[in-house]
Amino acid sequence: MLVEALTALALAGGTAVVQAAGTDAWKGLRRRIGDLFARGDAARAAAELERLDHTAQVLSSTSDIATERLRQEGLWQGRFETLLEGLDPPGQERAAQQLRELLSFVAASTGDVAVGTGNASAREGGSAVSGVKRTGGSHSGPATAVSTGDAESSGTGSSAVSGVVNE
Repeated sequence: MLVEALTALALAGGTAVVQAAGTDAWKGLRRRIGDLFARGDAARAAAELERLDHTAQVLSSTSDIATERLRQEGLWQGRFETLLEGLDPPGQERAAQQLRELLSFVAASTGDVAVGTGNASAREGGSAVSGVKRTGGSHSGPATAVSTGDAESSGTGSSAVSGVVNE
């Protein structure tokens, strides 16, 4: 059984795979995951690359993106957990470090992402965002909002946005 930190890392890895699909980060992510799983075996690397390509294809063609993203995140979390469980402690630490580097790469490449959000409703001078809201003026990386909910505002000074807001 994996320790809590490695399980959390596997979860983050699954999320990173899905987050990078369809972005400029995908090519770099594919290479890094192929290297991570290969451990010197080209056939093993090729199998993982095929799984990654299937994930990207499914995510780009589904009509229910939110559900499919969750499913794919879970599948990849399981792949990472299985990989880590099969390694001795020094191997786990090396793989964990590679996974941390992969997460940093994806975070720097993809920025903020919101998918399948609910609706935003603002009243009486309030504000609401269904998507990504960035504040403070320091925004690293791109922001992407996909299948965000409707936005509605009423009343003087109210605002509601479906998508990306930079403040």
